[in-house]
Amino acid sequence: MVLLSSFWKTLLLTFAPLLIASTVIAQSNEPRKCGSELSPDEVAKKEATFSNDTGTLGLTSQTLDAKKRTIPVYFHVIRSDTTIEGGNVPDKQIRKQIDYLNKAFKGARFKFKLACSDRTTNETWFRQARPGTTYQTDMKTQLRKGDAATLNVYTVALHRLLGYSTFPSDYQSNPKDDGVVILYSTLPGGSNVDFNRGGNLVHEVGHWVGLYHTFQGGCDGPGDYVDDTPAEARPSDVCPIGRDTCSSPGVDPIHNFMDYSVDSCLEEFTPGQMKRAREQFATYRDKNN
Repeated sequence: MVLLSSFWKTLLLTFAPLLIASTVIAQSNEPRKCGSELSPDEVAKKEATFSNDTGTLGLTSQTLDAKKRTIPVYFHVIRSDTTIEGGNVPDKQIRKQIDYLNKAFKGARFKFKLACSDRTTNETWFRQARPGTTYQTDMKTQLRKGDAATLNVYTVALHRLLGYSTFPSDYQSNPKDDGVVILYSTLPGGSNVDFNRGGNLVHEVGHWVGLYHTFQGGCDGPGDYVDDTPAEARPSDVCPIGRDTCSSPGVDPIHNFMDYSVDSCLEEFTPGQMKRAREQFATYRDKNN
C-alpha cells in the first residue's frame, strides 16, 4: 500500500475537482455532430425520386406560397429519472423550443403547434437510443403519433451526436421511424453550453422538411440542391466569421441553421431553402396530395 504525504494529499484534494470540472466542460464543448449525413449516392437517389414526384403533382410557386401549414408536434421526453440531469426537461424549455421553431421557419409559412408532450421513464431508451438500434425502433414504435404531417420529437442522452432525423421521402417506406431525435440538454436553457438556444432542433427539423447540410457535396456539383446557399467544403465549427472554403461566389454560410456552427452563430435559412422545404412538405407530407 502506497502512503501519500500530507502535501500530496492536499494537492490532490485541491486540484481533483478542477480536473473533473474541466473534463465536463470539455465534453459540453464538443463540436456539433448530426447523425443525418448522407452519402452522394443517397442524395442523388433521393433527388431523382423527388424530381419525378414533384413533376407528377404539378406544384407551382403560387399554390405553395398560398398555403400556410400548421404542423402538430408531439414531444416525447425520455428520461432515466425525474431529475433534469436524468433527462426530465421542464415544460418551459419545450414551450421555448416551439417558439424558436416558429421564428426560424416563418419564411416557409410553417406554424408548429404543440399537440402534446409526454414523459417516459426508460433508462435503456434514454441512454442507448441512437440511429440503427433496436432501442430507438422500439421507442418510436411505441410512442409515435399522427401522420406524415405530424412532427414527433424525442429527447434522449445521445453520445457524440446532437441529433438525427428522417427525411420526408423516407416516410412512405417506414412511417413509424419518422421523426427527430435530439440530445435533451440542447433545448433552450439546457445545460449544453454551446448548443442550448434551440438551434439543434431547428437543424434537425430542417432535415425533416427535406433540407441537406450546407456543406453537402463540398465545393463541386449541386451541393445541397439550393441555389442561394454558397458552396462550402466542410462543416463550420464554432463561428468562423469570413471563412471561404470554395472558389465559387460567396463566403461559407456559417450562420445558416443547416451548418455546424454553435447556436449563438446560427440565425437564418435562405429563401431558397424555405422554397425547397415547402416543396418537400407538399410532395411527401401534405395529406391532401
